[in-house]
Parts: sequence; C-alpha cells; structure tokens
Amino acid sequence: MRLKLVPSETNWDFFKYVRLTLGASAVAMVASLVLWLSVGLNFGIDFLGGTTIRTESAQVVDVAAYRAAVEPLGLGDISITEVFDPTFGPERNVAMLRIQAQEGQESVPPETILAIEEALRTVDPEMTFPSVESVGPKVSGELILTAMLAVGASMVAILFYIWLRFEWQFSIGAIAALVHDVVLTIGIFSLLQIRFDLATIAALLTIIGYSINDTVVIFDRLRENLIKYKKKPLRDVMNLSVNETLSRTVMTSGTTLLALLALLALGGDVIRGFVFAIFWGIIVGTYSSVFVAKNIVLLLGVNREPKDPEKGNQFAGIDA
Repeated sequence: MRLKLVPSETNWDFFKYVRLTLGASAVAMVASLVLWLSVGLNFGIDFLGGTTIRTESAQVVDVAAYRAAVEPLGLGDISITEVFDPTFGPERNVAMLRIQAQEGQESVPPETILAIEEALRTVDPEMTFPSVESVGPKVSGELILTAMLAVGASMVAILFYIWLRFEWQFSIGAIAALVHDVVLTIGIFSLLQIRFDLATIAALLTIIGYSINDTVVIFDRLRENLIKYKKKPLRDVMNLSVNETLSRTVMTSGTTLLALLALLALGGDVIRGFVFAIFWGIIVGTYSSVFVAKNIVLLLGVNREPKDPEKGNQFAGIDA
C-alpha cells in the first residue's frame, strides 16, 4: 500500500477565491512591512556588533541574580536569556548574555569580559563559560549589506532564469511569490522577536531555493499542458496543472516539515532560529507557489496565439 495524503486525481478550483487569497497575501505583506519598520528586528550580535557570553552552571539559572551581578559594571542594557534544550540534563543550566558594543569601541574589551565573568561567579563560583564571541560594529555593518546583496542577487538571477526558461509573465509571478515569502518571514521574525542573524539569512536563501523549485514544477507542468490543450481556457489549464502536481507538492512539503519539527524539538537553541525560518518559509512558500505565482500569471495573461501559423505559438516545439 502507498501512502496518499491527497487523492490520485483531484479537481479542485484553486481560482475560486483568487481575490481573497491575493488580498490576504497583500494584507499580510503590508502588515509584515509595518512590523518591520515600527517594531524592528531582534538583530543578533552578527549585525549589531558586541559580545555573546554563554554560561553553564549546575545551579538553576536565575536571570534576576545574573542581572544584579553585572549591573554595577555599568554596561547598559544586557540581554540575559536562559537556554532551554531537551538534550540538557538537570546538571546543565545554560544562559546566554548579549552585550552590545559600547560607544567608541569595536567590541567589548577582554578586561570587561573578565569582569563580567568574575561578577557572575559571585552567583555560582563553579560557573563555566564555554564560549565567548565578539563582532565589531564595522564588520556587522558590512554583514548587513552583504546579506541584502545576497538575497537581492539570488532573486535577480531567478528572474532572469525563469524569463529565459518560460516567458516574462512567469518570471514576474515567480518573483512576486519569492518577495511574498521573504517579506512574510521577516514579518514573523519581527512579530515574535526571534533572533535575526547570519543563520537566518542562510535560511532565507534556502527558502528562496525551495520556493522557486516548487513554483518551477507547477510552471513546467503548465507549459506541458499549454501545448497539450491549445483550446482550453488558461484558467482551466492552470487548475489542471496545480491539481496534477498537488500530490507531489504535499508529499514534498509534508516530509520536509516532519524533519524540521524534529529539529525544532530536539535541535537545541543554537539552530532553532534557522530551523524555524525554514519551517515557516516552506509553509508560506508552498502557499505562494499555488496561490500567488500562478494567480499573477493569470492576471498578466499568456500569449497563446501563434506567431507563425505553421510553427505555432511560443509553447510549440519546446521539449516538455
């Protein structure tokens, strides 16, 4: 027996609520941009510059006691969070301190880090510090610019590829879907104030690749069906194409999400932001492939009239 998450043959009308789905996507994108501009992102040390100190203690983490110990050092607002990880035993109580670089300094100096460690040992003399990471503000600024260029360049490359492989209408639909996915991912990070660092940028690039792969599968089947059904209305051909690839889409996304759920539960704090970004991105990416990309193509229309009656239209003679 084969597992079937959807029937072998479906005939669902994915354009029945086209205005509702496109409208909901537009509202979600605007809300994400408003959150981004008003609330902002919880940037990690990678982008802000500063120092991250990871502590490990046999005693239960007391955030208030940690804060009271380092407050006399006058380092401003220090972020202290307990790290929860199901793989930790009762003897491992881990916390993360984030100290933003002080004004006029590239990073927190070694003597200040030593003073912080000595202050925290007043809470627990046996406390250890497994890792200390520092990033200067100049480097962090360059990282922000490089990250933005990486995401932008990937979208331009995809736009060019889809334009060459299909038609310009398809490339616009694909890029609209990718922008939708990236903006909604940034929006959820802003809403939940999940740490946004270089790992999140890597996750965004992964989301872009996953989403465009799903979109191209649908577009490729659409191109095949445009050759096969030359007289059928474009809307019907699109519906047929999505229905024919629906089983593959659900199985691929479903199995990937199962693996990501395991990583979210057991992967630990270090990769949790990265995994959550991909988890969320696959959900919105699958949605955008079905309800955004093809809807944009339908609105723009596809020229199916033959340029040369003997040669056919632009979809004739293409290896499907």
